[in-house]
Amino acid sequence: MFLSGLALGIMWIIITVLACLILTAILNRIFKTQSFLTILFLTTTIGFTYFHYKLYSPILTIIVPTNYSGEVDLVLSNVSDNILTLDTNGIGYINQWTFDKTYTRPIVIDQDGNNLDSLLVGFNPTSFWSVGKSCCIDNQEFRTKGFKIKSRTHKNAFKFRNLSDLINRKIIKTTKVDEHTLIQTETTTDSINSGTTK
Repeated sequence: MFLSGLALGIMWIIITVLACLILTAILNRIFKTQSFLTILFLTTTIGFTYFHYKLYSPILTIIVPTNYSGEVDLVLSNVSDNILTLDTNGIGYINQWTFDKTYTRPIVIDQDGNNLDSLLVGFNPTSFWSVGKSCCIDNQEFRTKGFKIKSRTHKNAFKFRNLSDLINRKIIKTTKVDEHTLIQTETTTDSINSGTTK
């Protein structure tokens, strides 16, 4: 978690190579007619193909409204094609495969074609995307991946926004609320007064 992406990548390559060498040594005893190098070539090809499949991450191209700054949220949805042209609230929609596979820094441009890479703020130095859960829609929660875009002109003030009120509820994918999800309930002044009045 504290290692850089490069260090983690090198570590996994070394582990893959060592695993292939061990597997090659075992298979060489079974298939004695095949040379060590032939078996090593086959095992490393299979090993790195699997390695690439497991660690592959698409690079998303996200289009935001001109002069947009603030939170960007991609909501896990039941869409077949990702909706990466964000609305005025900085919200887009991605499918399950994209949600599970995406961890690389995206390409972000505004509607005028300006590249906003220098304004992007990731979650932390080792993980660009934040992953969150929001609650509740009909006692169900939904998941998001996000980052921030800094303002060119002034410091971003903290702005609270309730995603449940801003998203397209018809296309999002929801799941049951688990025991770790905090459900907030609102109590109005009228209901408090009516409860205390005799």
